[in-house]
Amino acid sequence: MDERTLIERLEEIEAKHAGLSGPAGSPERSQTLIRDKLTEITEAHPPIEWKFSLTDPWERKLFLALCRRYGLQPFRYTRQQRQSVMLRVPRPFVDGTLWPLFVALRQPLYDYLAHVTDRVIGEALQADTADAEENQAQHELPL
Repeated sequence: MDERTLIERLEEIEAKHAGLSGPAGSPERSQTLIRDKLTEITEAHPPIEWKFSLTDPWERKLFLALCRRYGLQPFRYTRQQRQSVMLRVPRPFVDGTLWPLFVALRQPLYDYLAHVTDRVIGEALQADTADAEENQAQHELPL
């Protein structure tokens, strides 16, 4: 998968979560529909404070970008670790849109990053990036 294909795939996923069917349309249209959904939900449900713990830096970048894309303001309190992301948003938006969209976007992004990592390591180091082989024998440590 090349970068353009990845971007198109991410746009398709967002369009699906925005409720668009058929051709994805523009990313701006998806963004507007999701922001409108957030506004509608916020009128009916009060925002509550959420704490998300995202230890993976790529996941955190993706989640923060999504929040900001829809006008949300992620933050963390003084002395909270970088992995903590605080957010004030209604539960129905998190449960019905934000988190499912994040989960759906995460996999193609990881697939792409894994592909690029394998390719770069293979080209730069002429090295095999496969996992270590599993050895059935137990290794005993000397006493």
